[in-house]
Amino acid sequence: MNFNYVGNSIPRVDGIEKVTGEAQYVQDMSSKGMLYAKLKTSPYAHALIKNIDVSRARSLPGVKAVLTGKQAYQKLGIYIVDKSILAVDKVRYFGEAVAAVAAVSLDIAEKAVNLIEVEYESLPVMLDVEEAVKPGSILIHPDLKNYKTIPDVFFPEADTNIANHFKLRKGNIEKGFDESDLIVENKFKVPQILHVPLETHAVIARWGTGDKIKIWSSAQSPYTLRNLFSVALGIPIQNIDVTVPYVGGGFGGKAGIHLEPLVALLSKAAKGKPVKFVATREEEISTLPCRQGLTAKLRTGVKKNGKIVAEEIEYLWDAGAYADYGVNITRATGYSGAGPYEIENVKLDSYTVYTNHIFGTAYRGFGHAEIFWAIERQMELVAKKLKMDSLEFRLKNLLRPGSKTITGEPIYEQSGNVIKCLKTVAEDIEWGRSKTEAEKAFEKKTGIYRGKGIAVLHKAPAMPSNAATSALIQMNEDGSVRFNVAGIDMGQGAYTAMSQMIAQRLHVPIEKVHAVFKTNTDSATYDWQTVASRMTILGGNAVLQACDDIEEQIFDVGAIVLRASKRDLALGDECVYVKQFPENKVSYKEIAVGYTYPNGNGIGGPLIGRGKYIAQGLTILDKDTGQGRPALDWTYGAHAFEIEVDSNTGDIKILKVITAIDLGHIINKMLVKGQVVGGIVQGIGTALYETLKYDSQGRLLTRSFVDYKIPTMKDLPELVKVHFIETPQLDGPYGARGCAEHPMISVTSAIGNAIADATGVDLFETPFSADKVYEALNKII
Repeated sequence: MNFNYVGNSIPRVDGIEKVTGEAQYVQDMSSKGMLYAKLKTSPYAHALIKNIDVSRARSLPGVKAVLTGKQAYQKLGIYIVDKSILAVDKVRYFGEAVAAVAAVSLDIAEKAVNLIEVEYESLPVMLDVEEAVKPGSILIHPDLKNYKTIPDVFFPEADTNIANHFKLRKGNIEKGFDESDLIVENKFKVPQILHVPLETHAVIARWGTGDKIKIWSSAQSPYTLRNLFSVALGIPIQNIDVTVPYVGGGFGGKAGIHLEPLVALLSKAAKGKPVKFVATREEEISTLPCRQGLTAKLRTGVKKNGKIVAEEIEYLWDAGAYADYGVNITRATGYSGAGPYEIENVKLDSYTVYTNHIFGTAYRGFGHAEIFWAIERQMELVAKKLKMDSLEFRLKNLLRPGSKTITGEPIYEQSGNVIKCLKTVAEDIEWGRSKTEAEKAFEKKTGIYRGKGIAVLHKAPAMPSNAATSALIQMNEDGSVRFNVAGIDMGQGAYTAMSQMIAQRLHVPIEKVHAVFKTNTDSATYDWQTVASRMTILGGNAVLQACDDIEEQIFDVGAIVLRASKRDLALGDECVYVKQFPENKVSYKEIAVGYTYPNGNGIGGPLIGRGKYIAQGLTILDKDTGQGRPALDWTYGAHAFEIEVDSNTGDIKILKVITAIDLGHIINKMLVKGQVVGGIVQGIGTALYETLKYDSQGRLLTRSFVDYKIPTMKDLPELVKVHFIETPQLDGPYGARGCAEHPMISVTSAIGNAIADATGVDLFETPFSADKVYEALNKII
């Protein structure tokens, strides 16, 4: 039988359960006596809480618990501990939860919430990051200096709105600019946007006797949730049992910790009854975290021949009211913040800035989609000033074997090939082909102009050196296999890829490999977090090591049963056999839980393989220069877009998308192509439509899909073509590296560059809405 599964397009192992509705999510769960929770949220973006009267809510029949910040005061934070479970003393963003109710029905809970009366005293709001970093500005967190953080990794600045300042210095920036023939300076902006998972945040919690707590959550990272919960509430880790069933999408928004402590405290207040909270779409939008906004300032010095000699960069990240993952986004986009270019002299400052917006968190790409909007637009504008083709300009400066990144990491032959990615998409889009006279005439007649844009991308997993994962593989009585990892498959196909690896490595039909989708911290192996496109490489290596372990056990038993040396054995068609005499074999079924001789003697025992993997070679970065080794592996790619711009309306139509990603080695072509196309479409949404809008007082205006637009099937490009470049990753499973986040990166840049090519209009802020494009076109007419 052929067991070559890696590289083939195997359907997702969870596909049938999901399309038939059999897959169970937290929203589907219920238990006897379960209560339902609702939140009271703030109508102010910045205000003192003078008084909260919950007496009418408490007296409503059916209400079992009411909490305010006086009871749920404990602080949360994955990297900086700055957010109370419920607002205490003041609110910092519109939609922040100030009270919560648990009742026997949702209707009663909602009535009770409406009976809670809150007296506020409004405070001035801070909505602009450039204003927020100025001396003497309104302080969102006056006690920032007292907050706990991770020393030598994150650097909050006391008595400011700066939650973290990442610095990177390479070479001599002043000397670089002195030697430049041309200096180009620009500022770019990206607004906050939403994750929009199909499943909103959902939690069930039960606070049992002896402070034994059970949590069912739609979280991405159950072990991190358990750890943060333990720290926040002072509960021993062994008392906390977190279960994550199927998850309906996350994109980073369900990493870390959010509503779980509040729901657990409601359960405690309700004398241990289980409490369920499922966010409405409006709560998902206005109370739970979004993607950070960004203001980027780039100053680039180049020689006449196109060589970049100096780059000065400032990133101001709009973290909103709380830091959450924002400080690590600042760090990660700092050490990769000049793009995949070899630049001798770099000065980069990346800041996490508090404002009175909704707080930001991890989002697919972890800040790279935002910074690459600035980086790749800047590259285009510099090339334009040089009167040089932008493809040629990029090729002169891209990283290649022998280059060093801005943190001093060397680039090797096996590091990935961004140059090949760029050349591939440029050739396929017919870069450099001039328009025919007929095409020019058509554009002039209709006012519909065509243009092309290119952009490169890169990203490495943003994680500490102890971001380990582990796996457990067990053989069932019939010789089939089940495996367990605590990394969450929320739609990216990680469990399918791992099933393929296991099936191929152990010579088992993939139909006989079972992935345990429900992850439980009391029974599952440890995993740091499902973030950073790390599951393929770390989880894959862990399951392969578990395969190695179980293989050794199979050989141990097989050597005795077959009377052969272990070195003469091999795995075959669901069996172990003697290489020289293949007919001399014993099946997995016979040894899975122990081999029994004809006389009844038994040997061996259950076959259980364990594996683990931890990133190799990572270092803490120097706090003053940012130099060090922050990256496990770099994934490179490039996009090329062809678009139409209707000058009569400002509408943009995507005609072609050509993408190339160097993913090391393909594990499942069908799944990874779907992942890439999905990322492109998500990127198109952020480029053309998506933005959170606030009024002058910080009140959120875009609270539903009536006002906040995402792409639909009608918005898909006419053609999407994906090229996979395979430069094997030496430490990757079967040579693979992660690419889950990468397809979304640089989509905005390529579209922005295509708009400029089509119309001559240079845009500096996303999204490229029709009214914005139309207004810009009219300014140049």
